[in-house]
Amino acid sequence: MLKGILYFLVIILANTIGSVSGMGGGVIIKPVLDFFALDSVAAVSFYSTVAVFVMSIVSTIRQVQNGIALEYLKIVWLSIGSVLGGILGNTSFEMLLTQFNSDTVQFVQIFLTIVTLVFAFLYTRFEWRNFNLQSYVWYLFTGIVLGFIASLLGIGGGPINVSLLMLLFAMPIKSATVYSIATILFSQLAKILTVGFTTGFLRYDLTMLWYIIPAAIIGGLLGDKVSRLLSPKKVTFVFQGVILLVLLVNIYNGIQIIR
Repeated sequence: MLKGILYFLVIILANTIGSVSGMGGGVIIKPVLDFFALDSVAAVSFYSTVAVFVMSIVSTIRQVQNGIALEYLKIVWLSIGSVLGGILGNTSFEMLLTQFNSDTVQFVQIFLTIVTLVFAFLYTRFEWRNFNLQSYVWYLFTGIVLGFIASLLGIGGGPINVSLLMLLFAMPIKSATVYSIATILFSQLAKILTVGFTTGFLRYDLTMLWYIIPAAIIGGLLGDKVSRLLSPKKVTFVFQGVILLVLLVNIYNGIQIIR
């Protein structure tokens, strides 16, 4: 009961921030739940995936209802890539679990998450030159990369989604957050389906979904409301602030594993 309430509160806060910034919430959920260490690394990754998936559905629906202009061909190619990447990422995650102990797998996730966080912060802080790529092949390739990272790390996509979309396609940050959430939706769907058809869901405590799913919906709705109130400059500020906070949590979790 207490664990369910704790997860409920963490996911509402994380998904609200994740919806506003385009990070998806998992980049916060995963390290925070790892910090509390109440479940296995596989269970935490699964719960984070479900929470981010539900939030991304809510957020995408709200963005469409709000009349946000989207180029659907770009979303299609990003989504196809993210589904393929999501399957590859989850397959790689399961292989790591069979080859190494859970602490080693968690440390790999933390290390790669820190790398993506540092990249995202440096990019938005120093405004590197954008490439402004146009070919849909690049959207497919980007979707594969983002889907793979999102599924492998169990963070839904995180800051690298927004940063990479801005870097490669010269998107303004508010547009990048919308495309990021759409990409996250399909990568997490791919991960959930892959789990369903391979290991199955019986190794997880599915009663936790009674806390996780409502919290994810509330977070997605709150994030949509906050997003409409913030200017692009403030979204960037939220984005960078969250990166620094999550970076510290990941570094702490990594040190605890090494010790």
